[in-house]
Amino acid sequence: MTTVPRPTTDLSADEARRIALRAQGLLGAPDRRSGVRGVLRHLGAVQLDTISVLARSHELIPYARLGAVGRRSVEQAYWSGTHAFEYWSHAACILPIEEWPHFAFRRRAYRSRPHWNHQLPEGTYDQVIKQLTTEGPLTATELGGAKRTSEWWDWSGTKVAVERALMYGEVVCVERRGWKRVYDLAERAVPPSLLHDELDDAECLRRLVRLAGQSLGVGTRADIADYHRLKGEQVDAVIAESGLVPVTVEGWGKPAWADPAALETVPRGRHRTTLLSPFDSLIWDRARTERIFGFTHRLEAYVPRPQRIHGYFAMPVLAGGRLVGRVDPARQGSTLVAKQVTLKNAKAVPAVAQALAEAASWVGAADVRVERVEPAELRDALTREVSGAPAAAPR
Repeated sequence: MTTVPRPTTDLSADEARRIALRAQGLLGAPDRRSGVRGVLRHLGAVQLDTISVLARSHELIPYARLGAVGRRSVEQAYWSGTHAFEYWSHAACILPIEEWPHFAFRRRAYRSRPHWNHQLPEGTYDQVIKQLTTEGPLTATELGGAKRTSEWWDWSGTKVAVERALMYGEVVCVERRGWKRVYDLAERAVPPSLLHDELDDAECLRRLVRLAGQSLGVGTRADIADYHRLKGEQVDAVIAESGLVPVTVEGWGKPAWADPAALETVPRGRHRTTLLSPFDSLIWDRARTERIFGFTHRLEAYVPRPQRIHGYFAMPVLAGGRLVGRVDPARQGSTLVAKQVTLKNAKAVPAVAQALAEAASWVGAADVRVERVEPAELRDALTREVSGAPAAAPR
């Protein structure tokens, strides 16, 4: 068992919350000069997901931090030039291209994996690499087809091969086109100075643990491991040399580690008021979200409709550094529909109204319609507030 050094700092629960908000770019003046790419590098990973209600999650992440950034510019910022690549981190994530060498440990693990769920027909892998060499970049469909049947996971041999090549690092996803991955050879997509697997596992893990600590501001062993989906023992092996420092946090009950730079100044500045994607890195860890915000968050998109409590894609509302409610949105023509709104209390009404009005403006909706509200007695107040809330102009 790893011996945890004595903490260097005692933090209150409120201090830890504010440090986490600043580390995630949601407290203080937004860095508009660095834009979407700056958000990506600041967070270290932006999770992708197929669901698109208000917008796709990777669009919602920079919106939450920068405001009404142009949606086309979001995609361009991620995928134009050699600024980012897609790989397995917390989940399928967009990652800064300079982190390619630090995922060598994961690529090696995939290459040595003894068992795969999909069988790969002989010669298919080599054929995919040959086709990408001469014709790439290509989608799986352009390579010969992604599926054998209409079943969701019934992949074709081509799709199995190209996904395996992606895991191995021989192929890179260089963009999403109509939500389809676009694959190219790593030797074309990754700058030559970064295209190597020279770093040993320990160096890769030290870097990812340090990055997780910087992106979280402060976190427990489990928080830090979850950020890039490391194993607890991997964190234990390198955290003493990661540059993070041990701290105690009021009410956490477990040892914690912090980015020393986050402890140098008191977190101050403007709080963002915004809807958050359920896949936002501020809240993607349910246990951490409950510990920091006292807020139970669960994506219900895969829960049977009768069992849903807050809605299909309920988006937490951040205001004043707190999570003050949830909105389950939908689009009907030019109207943003708040199908279900759950408010913590009456004080949350102005903030939720502001978040709805700004989100509607960002996605080009002309108005907002509020349907169900919990508690029901706040529906009229929220409706009035929404009708009078100013919209933010797109940037």
